[in-house]
This record gives sequence, structure tokens and C-alpha cells, in this order.
Amino acid sequence: MKSVISAAQAAARIPDGAVLMIGGFMGVGSPHRMIDALVECGRGSFTVIANDSARPGIGIGKLIDGRRIRRLVVSHIGTNPETQRQMITGEIEVELVPQGTLAERVRAGGFGLGGILTKTGLGTPVEDGKPTFAVDGETWLVERPLRADFALVAAKQADYVGNLCYQLTAQNFNPIMAMAADIVIAEAEEIVAVGIVPPDMVRTPGVLVDAMLRGDASARDLQGAVATAERAAPATGAARSQQ
Repeated sequence: MKSVISAAQAAARIPDGAVLMIGGFMGVGSPHRMIDALVECGRGSFTVIANDSARPGIGIGKLIDGRRIRRLVVSHIGTNPETQRQMITGEIEVELVPQGTLAERVRAGGFGLGGILTKTGLGTPVEDGKPTFAVDGETWLVERPLRADFALVAAKQADYVGNLCYQLTAQNFNPIMAMAADIVIAEAEEIVAVGIVPPDMVRTPGVLVDAMLRGDASARDLQGAVATAERAAPATGAARSQQ
């Protein structure tokens, strides 16, 4: 049986300067209680590998607001003006990686591969300083694997041996990040008895999970609020354009 710990206990295990993979897509599928605990514990200088930096006050955006991140490896920062501001002023280093390349670099790190070959980014600043490789007369960009000290993932359900299942698109980067870190801490909305999670629903096997913390109603409410805001955003923008 895996240990079930508090968010504060989980945050206490993470030292300053750690490399973190954090699941989520614009805050959906992110471990919100874990992020809150990291902000509250006062540690920082983290390198964070994630899809994005969400929005101010949401998900990874809270770590940005609290200036807990030294370096960010993400596919975009377009929805968080505070991340943009800190990048421009030099407070934070940002490595922008095409989203598919980011996913494959994380997967490579988890599967023990030495890297990936891709054409994405050739002839652009993405290529700068990176090796290329010729295959059958075609040039490919070599992208190195990504690994982390800790993966912080969010799940819909976990059982007491750490098997995790996810809800719809909240799965996003969580399963591959759980493969690519030395220590995996999972935040589940609920923890159930072994056998409740159907075997074919398990996306992260318990052998990968080191510790778990239970999510709460506020985390579930935030997931819903983020999703609702995302759906409403285009309509809001259209309404404004007509004014």
C-alpha cells in the first residue's frame, strides 16, 4: 500500500532548485493542492517542465505569481501575461518547445531513449545550438529527452497501491510525466479500494507512484471552473469585438 500524505508533507520532500514535471493543460488536470503547498512552503528556484504556465492565479500560474520558478520548459506562455513579463525582464528563463516535440521528449525520458528525431523547428530558432542528423538523405533535428526529479500528477481516481486513472482530457501530460521522473507524487480526487479501478482504466500503474495525496472538493471545483472559463473565452472575445 502506498503512503497517503498531506500536501504540506509532499511539498516538504521537494528541495529548492528541483526539476519538476507538472501535469495539466491550462490548469485542467493539474495537481492544485500540491501547487498551493509549494507556494506556501516558500521553496523555489524550480525548473518546471509543463505544457504551459496556465493563467495568473490558476495552476502553475500560482508558482509564476509567487516567483518560485527559475526556468520554464513549456510549449507556450501566451495565456499568462505575468510569465511574459518575467521573461522579458529576465526574472525567469523560458524554453519554448513545440507541443508535440515536448510530449515526445518527455516520453523519450520515460522510456529510456537517447532522444527523438523531428523535422519540427528546422530552419527556425528552435534549431539553434542543436545537432541535426541525416536519414535517407533527409535532415532531422535531434531533440534530447526530458526527465525530472519529481513528477506532480493529478488523477481522477487512485487505489491504495497507486494505480491511477484520469478523466477525459484531464489526462493530458500526466501519464507520460509519471514515466519520466525519479519520484512521482499523485494527487487523486478520491482513493478507493484495490479492485474498484477497472484494470483497463489504469493509465499509470502503481509501481511508478511513490506517494499520494487526496484531492478535495475545492480542487474539483477549480477543474470545472477552468474548463468553463476556457469554453466561455471565445464567446466573450466575440462579444467584445462587436461592441
